Amino acid sequence: MVDLLSSVSALFLAERKKLAVVESCTGGRLGAALTSVPGASQWFEGGFITYSNAVKMKQVYVRESTLQENGAVSEECVKEMANGGMIAMNVDCALSISGIAGPDGGSEDKPVGTVWMGLAVRHRKIEAHRFHFHGDREAIQQQAVAAALNLLGSVNFKKTV
Repeated sequence: MVDLLSSVSALFLAERKKLAVVESCTGGRLGAALTSVPGASQWFEGGFITYSNAVKMKQVYVRESTLQENGAVSEECVKEMANGGMIAMNVDCALSISGIAGPDGGSEDKPVGTVWMGLAVRHRKIEAHRFHFHGDREAIQQQAVAAALNLLGSVNFKKTV
């Protein structure tokens, strides 16, 4: 985890970019990991813990129709969360996480361990990534944070849009 954090820090410092996070199932664990890096205030602006749908709508502009049609654990939702976080925090990049950490709440379509992440980078198309993690609630949350750090460590800031 330390290597991943160092890579993220080095990338955002080198590119002089600011990052925000929008978390649901990880409950702030990603933000806590990022702020464990000395000097993180130079590139990490902050984050939102949007555990409820109401907060997702109010704080990061997720549409009610998106939640009703697709649910909070969906490609569409995490894209809106990431884009909304980027806009609300006025940063260059935002990463969102929404999933089912368990032990309850899963379904046949979305079993426990299903996690979606959205990645919004200014001037680029918003990406979404689906993961299936295994283990108990804490293990799923830790795996989600590690996967998020991997995504952040490979961000491309070159303009494409």
